[in-house]
Amino acid sequence: MKTAWPHSSGLAVFLFIMIEKIIKDYLESHHYSRFDMKAVIFDMDGVLYDSMPAHDKSWQQTMDELNLRHEPNEFYLHEGRIGKSTIDIIFQRNLQRDATEEEEKRIYARKSELFQQYNSGATMTGAKEVLEYVKAAGLLPILVTGSGQPALLGRLDTHFPGIFSRKTMVTAFDVVNGKPHPEPFLLGLKKGGNLSPNQAIVIENAPLGIEAAVKAGIFTIAVNTGPLPDSVLTDAGASLVFGSMQKLLQEFPGILNAVNTIFNQA
Repeated sequence: MKTAWPHSSGLAVFLFIMIEKIIKDYLESHHYSRFDMKAVIFDMDGVLYDSMPAHDKSWQQTMDELNLRHEPNEFYLHEGRIGKSTIDIIFQRNLQRDATEEEEKRIYARKSELFQQYNSGATMTGAKEVLEYVKAAGLLPILVTGSGQPALLGRLDTHFPGIFSRKTMVTAFDVVNGKPHPEPFLLGLKKGGNLSPNQAIVIENAPLGIEAAVKAGIFTIAVNTGPLPDSVLTDAGASLVFGSMQKLLQEFPGILNAVNTIFNQA
């Protein structure tokens, strides 16, 4: 069962029951008797940073400069792919071939240049509070991102001090297969201390990231911070969908309470 809803205090008890049912469905379908929560795994773009509009705009402009056709909101659907994969999809559609290594480097360099121009560096409202709540609850925050930005850790330390370390981050440099392959999230579990899937939950915003997390066997919550309909995220496998990090923050205590209730009943 997969559900998306807005927050309403008058529905608190109903929502708790629904969340508990969804969690139990996950445990049953994955043959676990309970959660043993140790960590929360976060995507970065669109979850911690309001950077996806800049990614989308820079990809669009790069492809327009090359007269390569793309679809509306397409780059939100490609979020999480490694750059080469995204470029090859556009090349196959327009030129019926993959990009050469030289073309790939040139195109990605241009896209990265434009992204630096358009990206404000703004964090998602509520992201800091969610991370701090996770930390205060005694859970380990882990980052799993398709980004390969060299200054990533420094930027995270500036905006979210004391939350992540290099040991608890998975970036594009760490994996062979990007999202939607489960490798990034499986490595995230490993970096969290060789965790089992029922010892973590994932917070994602992109269909490919959700697909990757679900393939890794992890309970996945989506925050729909972009233009895609909720149905795209539930179809990718998200068990819960919230409209923002603020709404997730409102419901997060209830989610952890439901997890702990099931844990104590086991």
